Amino acid sequence: MTIRVVHIGTGNVGRPALAGTITNPRFELVGVCVSNPDKVGKDAGQLAGLDVVTGITATDRLDDLVALAPDCAVYCAMGDTRTSGAFADCLRLVEAGINVVGSAPGMLQYPWHIMPDKYIARIEDAARRGGASIFITGIDPGFANDLIPLVLSGTCQRIEQVRCVEIADYATYDGSTVMFDVMGFGKPADEVPLLFQPGVLAAAWGTAIRQLAAGLDIPVDRIEEWHEREPAPEDFDVAVGRIPKGGLAAVRFEIRGMVGDTPAIVVDHTTRLRGDLRPDWPQPAQPGGSYHVEITGEPSYRVDICPTSRHGDHNYAAILAAAGRIVNAIPAVVAAAPGIRTTLDLPPAFGRQLYAPVTR
Repeated sequence: MTIRVVHIGTGNVGRPALAGTITNPRFELVGVCVSNPDKVGKDAGQLAGLDVVTGITATDRLDDLVALAPDCAVYCAMGDTRTSGAFADCLRLVEAGINVVGSAPGMLQYPWHIMPDKYIARIEDAARRGGASIFITGIDPGFANDLIPLVLSGTCQRIEQVRCVEIADYATYDGSTVMFDVMGFGKPADEVPLLFQPGVLAAAWGTAIRQLAAGLDIPVDRIEEWHEREPAPEDFDVAVGRIPKGGLAAVRFEIRGMVGDTPAIVVDHTTRLRGDLRPDWPQPAQPGGSYHVEITGEPSYRVDICPTSRHGDHNYAAILAAAGRIVNAIPAVVAAAPGIRTTLDLPPAFGRQLYAPVTR
């Protein structure tokens, strides 16, 4: 039996997630919701970048999708700059008995010790009333900070530190809100962007650290933040616009889950807008960008993850991977018990019914 799905948000992650929903035979797309007025009335196939006509046209009213009573909603609307709005949308969906899987709001990846208990209780209570579950994959790109290290940990006899690393050139990343408003690229050195306001890094990536800590029984007692920034040596252009000389052009930051004075779990990011900036910072395992997971212990591991795609560069491939995990998790989320579900609760999502032989 196919699972009836509605889709919300057709931005960088939402577009490939919508394509994956349309093309996967396990799912029947029954509705699409968008925020951009220019997309209202367009066919889902067009919004997904597919050469198909689905007969499903986009609305800008979430209530229209709720009225369809689907089994699951794929939620990929912007959450970075509208956390309360994304939370309210998800609350509305689960209260109506609609299971949710998506990329936002990121704090629902593992909200305990990150969100106030009263907000966690609101969505748990709503989910129980509606008999629905919600699973938010988080970021980076929705598997590198939880799924991979948790699987590797199952082969260890001792663990001293877990480090999850992203190293990427974002010059081709076309999300202007994230690039300018959140990360502050192009902004003067004396202007502190949203991402580096005190507590924001710990809130955004603390969910991943707390989830790993819970899954590995590591007694993290606090989360610390660290970052450094590098200005542009001259004017240059990237996908989202011009970076002026002296404007932010590269960042490196860490979020550290501390046990006493020891960083036991670390999320480590190096983000450049040009490959020649700060050559002393970590370098990717493939041109453009890669992820890697390091476990120090017995045995120790360093696993490089190099996403590629026939249809785009490393940034596109990473977004495609994030979308793939969201869509492939739908059956497990629909089958799960009501409430907030995490990687620690759900069985691994396999790529079922996705095999396609190479056509020549």
